[in-house]
Amino acid sequence: MSHTLADLRAGRLTGATRLDLSCGLEEFPREVFELADTLEVLNLTGNALDRLPDDLGRLHRLRVLFCSDNRFTRLPESIGDCANLDIVGFKANRIAEVPAASLAPSLRWLILTDNAIERLPDTLGDCTRMQKLMLAGNRLSSLPETLAGCTRLELLRISANRFATPPGWLWSMPRLSWLAAAGNAFDARDEEAAALALAVPRIDWHALQLGTRLGEGASGVIHEALLNEREPVAVKLFKGAVTSDGWPRSELAASIAAGAHATLIGAQGRIDGHPEGTQGLVMARVPASFRTLAGPPSLASCTRDVYADDARWSAGTALRIARDIAAAMRHLHARGLVHGDLYAHNILWHPEDGARLGDFGAAWFADALPAGDAARARQLEVRAFGCLLEELAARCDEPPPAMMALRDRCLQPEVASRPSAAEIAALLEETLA
Repeated sequence: MSHTLADLRAGRLTGATRLDLSCGLEEFPREVFELADTLEVLNLTGNALDRLPDDLGRLHRLRVLFCSDNRFTRLPESIGDCANLDIVGFKANRIAEVPAASLAPSLRWLILTDNAIERLPDTLGDCTRMQKLMLAGNRLSSLPETLAGCTRLELLRISANRFATPPGWLWSMPRLSWLAAAGNAFDARDEEAAALALAVPRIDWHALQLGTRLGEGASGVIHEALLNEREPVAVKLFKGAVTSDGWPRSELAASIAAGAHATLIGAQGRIDGHPEGTQGLVMARVPASFRTLAGPPSLASCTRDVYADDARWSAGTALRIARDIAAAMRHLHARGLVHGDLYAHNILWHPEDGARLGDFGAAWFADALPAGDAARARQLEVRAFGCLLEELAARCDEPPPAMMALRDRCLQPEVASRPSAAEIAALLEETLA
């Protein structure tokens, strides 16, 4: 729910813990400070702001600050004075400069997607609570070496930047699980696959009849549809030039390169002739009896998915879900791909029919790296699978010992000691057999 400036100025929001203002603001309303003793979430997304007040630190209870889709060219230094900030989001501005003082050491989630940033300050390494760092769609060619000390980092988005090589310390980060890196100079396969994607079947927009919206992710919106008035399909329409995961063309290339597999929600073709030039994919329609395994992370959970309160399953169901997703991961890794977003919210499942992995928005071609780095990139993703095993086991009345042992192996902090996707898939197949 969006609030109004009139309500704020009239004092009708006294005691509010959250304030959402999107009303063409060109200046920060000083009346916000009247909420200093209660305000925890301030959302100023979708305005015309280019600065914040120097005394922003007066909002001493502020935990979350969103200022996306504004006109900032410099990340305000006063943000660093907010001692309790957990989450800061400045997506889709014009930011070219990130001053050292602007980064509060308390941060655990920083969103600077779709800006014009060429470098980040060494003080980023002081944010030792950092779990989620989203930098896709900038002009970065390196990251501060100090970031290697942020050992709690679990999700990193560096897609659509200018990296000639990935930072070497990435491959030893003990908790890094969800890495998106497509659309950089080292990802030569990305351009090759994007070119090949032009040759895949093109499906005329006018041959599609869109139906109910099935879901929405970082990169696009998915609808059910009919192709040629008879074939049930799903259609994904991409949102824009840069998403939180990277470029739509990278997702398109990865979706097609993934090929067909029983445990993947695969692409059948790309949309041609959309009246607004929107890019899109046509995919197989998963039966309506399948449902999403969990919801995406919340502001509170940060990197972990949110399950329904009544989410429970038998040991057999948990093993079947794990087996199918392990098979999907094995298939992708064998094709040189890292999914980048191996999460329960990207999994559809059925108690009897197993699970399907979808959404290739964060996928990238790790096989463009030297062999050792490519292997470590895959083993980073193995930790994401370990998180999934942990979540499945937590909602299983009697989790199988073999599943618990595998979980521990996948989650171990020594990246190189984790099992491969092929070993994981074989172990789960054997356990079920």
